[in-house]
Amino acid sequence: MAIVDVRSMSPDEKEAFHREAETRIQPLGFTPPETDKPKDVELLGRTERMRTLVQIVKDGGENNLHYHTNTDTSWVVLKGRVRFYGLGDELIGEYGPSEGLLIPGGARYWFEKAGDGTLELLQVVAVETGAKGERINIERHKGWMEDREMLKVYE
Repeated sequence: MAIVDVRSMSPDEKEAFHREAETRIQPLGFTPPETDKPKDVELLGRTERMRTLVQIVKDGGENNLHYHTNTDTSWVVLKGRVRFYGLGDELIGEYGPSEGLLIPGGARYWFEKAGDGTLELLQVVAVETGAKGERINIERHKGWMEDREMLKVYE
């Protein structure tokens, strides 16, 4: 998406700009899927620069040490508890409902469900304009990742 300077637009151009953007408003919501998978990911909405998802993590749904290129990601716990770790399994933090963190592109991390019950994490991914975001694994991927090629890329 190009950088927009609305101050240089005529009133008609500005109105057209707003109307076009308003056609792309998306309602968000999800119903947790009824599966026996250790992890499910539900896409809530997507634009050229942002993806909003919910990750539903059950026992065995932890991931491996990895990082992302050209993206920054915010994580907020909706339900349950999560532990985020960095390089060498150093604890970054443990978070509960209405808590989370922002992980800039290039930062190495992994996370796991903490405690009993299902973990639901809101994930908001901002993608650099015109760039491709990619997940790069540092450690071996988990078994539940086998069915998704994008989760099997290594440095």
